[in-house]
Amino acid sequence: MSDVATRLDAPVRIQVSKTYKLYVGGKFPRSESGRVYEVTDSKGEWLANVPLGTRKDTRDAVLAARAAVKGWAGTTAYNRGQVLYRVAEMLQGRREQFAAEVAVSEGIGPKKAAALVDAAIDRWVWYAGWTDKVAQIAGGANPVAGPYFNLSTPEPTGVVGIVAPQAGYGHSLLGLVSVIAPAIATGNTVVVAAAADAPLPALSLGEVLATSDVPGGVVNIISGRTADIAPTLASHQDVNALDLTGAIAAEGPGAAPALEAAAADTLKRVVRPELDPFAQDWTNAPGTDRLLSFLETKTVWHPMGI
Repeated sequence: MSDVATRLDAPVRIQVSKTYKLYVGGKFPRSESGRVYEVTDSKGEWLANVPLGTRKDTRDAVLAARAAVKGWAGTTAYNRGQVLYRVAEMLQGRREQFAAEVAVSEGIGPKKAAALVDAAIDRWVWYAGWTDKVAQIAGGANPVAGPYFNLSTPEPTGVVGIVAPQAGYGHSLLGLVSVIAPAIATGNTVVVAAAADAPLPALSLGEVLATSDVPGGVVNIISGRTADIAPTLASHQDVNALDLTGAIAAEGPGAAPALEAAAADTLKRVVRPELDPFAQDWTNAPGTDRLLSFLETKTVWHPMGI
């Protein structure tokens, strides 16, 4: 028997461990510092090393998000819906992988994890259906005293910084999708600070987005310490809005006010977190609040014909 046949018949092989990377501008860079940190499961067992994102990585992600704004906001609402639906398709194809990552990240059983992944897939589909309908509830014709048409139409805010829901307080995948999908459905681009203690589903979601039709830079995902990433997003002059959903769970009650104060210097629109991180149940129907959170209203006047 040849050496090759012997090796192929051998019962033991070295497992190929996954290398997790940041997702910035449609690519997968390592942290500019070259540093990583250990991610463990609920029992303290090692799961993986993931990049320790820095302020420089965050600034690079904002640059990528800003470059993608014009193209993504200029895409037709119908086309954005098709792109979001494609994300759901790709996530469905990797359902087992995500169920395993959610299970170890949240310390839950496989059946519950699979149900949460299914809910995340359904949420992409739900927001995909809203892309070409949100203008009908966010805009309209306004009555005015004069021979004019007065029309209000919604437009995306621009670059949105997001502090993702944290493990133990929200769902590491369902909660993440629930804050990303509505922001990009309405034409914004996002930079996401992944849950520090459970970043694996977020980083794997970057792989799904890269193999979908989402243009590079529309979604950027940074893993690392929230205390390093969030203040950079809050103070960055090229970030137009801030979603602080996971701030209190990640850094305590004092984090959100400090980030709001930093955001005020550049007049950012801010979505505040729940004071009780346990109060947010991501399995509930999402509603339209987040769809409307990062929209600006443009009003157009037009004279009536004689």
